[in-house]
Amino acid sequence: MSHALVNVLQWYGAIAGTIAALIVSLDLGRKPTGYGFVIFVTSSIALVAWGFFSQKGIAIGAQNVILFVINLLGVYRYLIRKKPVHA
Repeated sequence: MSHALVNVLQWYGAIAGTIAALIVSLDLGRKPTGYGFVIFVTSSIALVAWGFFSQKGIAIGAQNVILFVINLLGVYRYLIRKKPVHA
């Protein structure tokens, strides 16, 4: 894989993860938080790819495999699942 593409994956993952963290931390409601998790998912995909295509990023790639699953859970909770009714 080209060095330029590996760099793009690394930087996209870092920037998208930062933006997603900001969106989630602002607690703007269910939908914006869910979209923050969608951005986290794309960040995780980029960092998994970067981690396994780069000699230096294997640990980050492995970590983001787990974070990918956690982020999918966030997408499910905030965008797919109906808000629970409190009795």
